[in-house]
Formats: sequence, C-alpha cells, structure tokens
Amino acid sequence: MVDKVEIARRFIEAIPHAKALGLKLTTISDGEAAISMPYNADLVGDPRTGVIHGGAVFAALDTCCGAAVMCHPSAPGGTATIDLRIDYMRAATPGQSITAHATCYHITRNVAFVRATAMDENQDLPVATAAGSFTVEGL
Repeated sequence: MVDKVEIARRFIEAIPHAKALGLKLTTISDGEAAISMPYNADLVGDPRTGVIHGGAVFAALDTCCGAAVMCHPSAPGGTATIDLRIDYMRAATPGQSITAHATCYHITRNVAFVRATAMDENQDLPVATAAGSFTVEGL
C-alpha cells in the first residue's frame, strides 16, 4: 500500500523554493497539513517595518494546501494549484514565525478544494486566509 503521507512529506521537503523559505512540514494526516516558516530577515518585504513579504506567506499557504490534498484519503497522487485566493488580514509580527494550516474539505475526480490559514504567535486573528482548488492527479 502506498503511504501518501510519506510521499507528501518527501515531496514538500524536496521543493527547492520550500527549502529556501525554511518551510517545515509539522503535521500531516488525512487531508490536513501544517507547515511552519521561521522568521528570516531575508524574507522581509519592507525593511522599515521588518514585516515578512506577502509572497512568502502565499508560498507557505500554497505549499501547505498542496500537502493537504496529497495526503487526502481520496487523492490518488500528486497535485498542482489551479486557483488560490489569499486574503491578507494583517501584517505578520516581525520576528515571529508563520504557521500555515490547511484542510482539504472536498475532493472530486479531478479537483480538490482546500481552505487554509496563516498565523503568527497571535492566534486571535490570522495573518492571511486562503481558499483554493487543486488538481487531482493519478499515481
């Protein structure tokens, strides 16, 4: 039997962009994933404020969503982003890591649907939320 969780973990860890951002898969299970991204001054979008660039937050959310799809019990294999909407709720707090959590809540023969949030240490209001669709590819 194919261990989809391990395949997803290896895939995420092999992405050069994920390595450059310092993304670490912290949780992965049936249709759910969490990824952490440590604060890194090289990822700051505005040197005056020290706030992480929105593109880095986007990449963490996108990668986390893909992992959630890959480990869903009904997903037979790999995935690619079809559409991903990000709503930036507030600036991430400088010096704090970002944690993305994604859930694949519905899957069809060809498309998976995912929701995600990105948080820093303030758990009262997300840094960003995401909703997207991803391909469902065969093994």
